[in-house]
Amino acid sequence: MAPILAPTEVAAWAQATCHAKNTPLVTTNGCFDLVHNGHITYLQHARSQGGALLVAINSDASVCQLKGPNRPIIDEGSRARLLASLRCVDAVVIFNDPTPVDVLQAAKPAVHVKGGQYTEATLPEAPALTAMGTRMVFTDMVEGVSTSQIIDKIIASHP
Repeated sequence: MAPILAPTEVAAWAQATCHAKNTPLVTTNGCFDLVHNGHITYLQHARSQGGALLVAINSDASVCQLKGPNRPIIDEGSRARLLASLRCVDAVVIFNDPTPVDVLQAAKPAVHVKGGQYTEATLPEAPALTAMGTRMVFTDMVEGVSTSQIIDKIIASHP
């Protein structure tokens, strides 16, 4: 299982795992609540962009701010452990802020991957990534699957 890092451990992990070995570090971030096939495909694609993948996940408080009072469905510790158990993930970190800018600045990734619902113009962390010289990759969404769709289906099946 990949390590679950504290935000204060990210810089040292990135240095030891990638920077000292001249290996490209890839980062991505998100809520990853109710992990599904779309997430797995996305994470595998992200991992293929470099030598190691660091996944930054929103804390429970951050998810609640973004998604509303009934989210997350799965707590941050469980989400982190689930992601850390995936072969394509090299480390996970939980962040509390609305964006992962502090984590990204500590990690100094070569590549940052986000889903196709974003563009460089709409990605909140884009200015910080540009300032670091990080290449941004926007990956296609897997059609027909999302956490919101799964939640809606569960609700509809239990009137």
